[in-house]
Amino acid sequence: MLVPSPKWLDTGSNAWQMTAATFVGLQSVPGLVILYGGIVKKKWALNSAFMAMYAFAAVMIVWVLWAYNMAFGQQWLPFLGKPMSALSAGFLQGQATIPAAASGMPALAFPMSTMMFFQFVFAAITVIILAGSLIGRMNFKAWIIFVPLWMTFVYTVGAFSIWGGGWLASLGALDFSGGYVIHLAAGTSGFVAAALIGPRLQEDRDHFPPNSLLMALAGAGILWLGWNGFNGGDPYFANADASAAILNTNLTTCVSLLVWTIMDSMAYGKPSVVGAINGMIAGLVGITPAAGYVNGWGAIIIGVCTGIIPWLAMNKLQTSRLMMKVDDTLSVLSTHGVAGLTGGLLTGILACPDMIEYIGTAKDAPGVSGTGWLYGNFHQFLLQVYAAAFIIAFNVVATFVILKVISVFVPLRMDETTLRVGDDAVHGETAYNFGDGEEAPIVAE
Repeated sequence: MLVPSPKWLDTGSNAWQMTAATFVGLQSVPGLVILYGGIVKKKWALNSAFMAMYAFAAVMIVWVLWAYNMAFGQQWLPFLGKPMSALSAGFLQGQATIPAAASGMPALAFPMSTMMFFQFVFAAITVIILAGSLIGRMNFKAWIIFVPLWMTFVYTVGAFSIWGGGWLASLGALDFSGGYVIHLAAGTSGFVAAALIGPRLQEDRDHFPPNSLLMALAGAGILWLGWNGFNGGDPYFANADASAAILNTNLTTCVSLLVWTIMDSMAYGKPSVVGAINGMIAGLVGITPAAGYVNGWGAIIIGVCTGIIPWLAMNKLQTSRLMMKVDDTLSVLSTHGVAGLTGGLLTGILACPDMIEYIGTAKDAPGVSGTGWLYGNFHQFLLQVYAAAFIIAFNVVATFVILKVISVFVPLRMDETTLRVGDDAVHGETAYNFGDGEEAPIVAE
């Protein structure tokens, strides 16, 4: 008699993990592809979008050949798993497990192929977020080389250290869905890369209007709702904590968007659509490390903080004379780095022990949760500081070294002629060709 799946596979949780992973994938393709393509100057629309699409494809190849096991496989070093492929039939259809972290969670109820794809879309969006700092001047050939190297030597270390059962995980550092592993890493590495590559042309820095704000809003909307898979998928089960994480995600984001809009209105006299997008992103990022650990009040507090602190970072810190020397095109340092750091530290303060991720039985009751400073555990806040310091320091050094090595073989920056022309010089294509080869429209007087 045949059965469709082994006893350990729960069809509900497996279906949710695959769906959540697809939501996260949609955040990149088409979400950030559309957002980047719309929010930049017209001459950079295609190049910015293609940087994201290339990265999504390149990360998949690296991921299955060696990087997945470096991030989630058998422990090799305190901060890294053993590099090996993940393509055999037995591996793909076997029961999912994270060997170094398995003792801290229930047995997973879906196959390794689901786990691999779920974690792939997280890895891919990290380097795509990083690209936002480099838009408008990075040599595309250098980007082709940078993506697999950064994924191999930088992302995997943070992922294994905090999520894969590495040294930060064993200490007890909390990062529900990637405030540190993804956003703080992308913001830090992006800023370092922007400093090394150099700024855009001054004319682009002075005048860089979005070529289509409506398109940018469409991408932002996909990013927002795709985040339900981002944070809702990380308990690895379709359980109550996943539901709470999704609600918290949207609650924080709504508060952050509104607070950011108020800040814009107070500072500049008008509510800004671009500002609202940034406030939305900061809220999504800020709740990410905390989503399943905080209650609704905690989510609101995080939303207020991500509407203010990253706003100040973008509009005051990054516009200061010192910081303006580094051209972080889309202010990724503020909307992802600072927002991720804010959310990660607030997790150490607001994590509520009554928010149960995994329900316990008998002596393990009530289960697995996080307890922050507000509930009497100051040590958790210190752990969040230690984890942030490691992510920042490692990303600064590793990204610097990778780019210096690449620069020996390929220029990191486009030449001046290409910078003046944009997409047509890089790809031989332009985003908009309205009217080319067509008669001019007749306009009624």
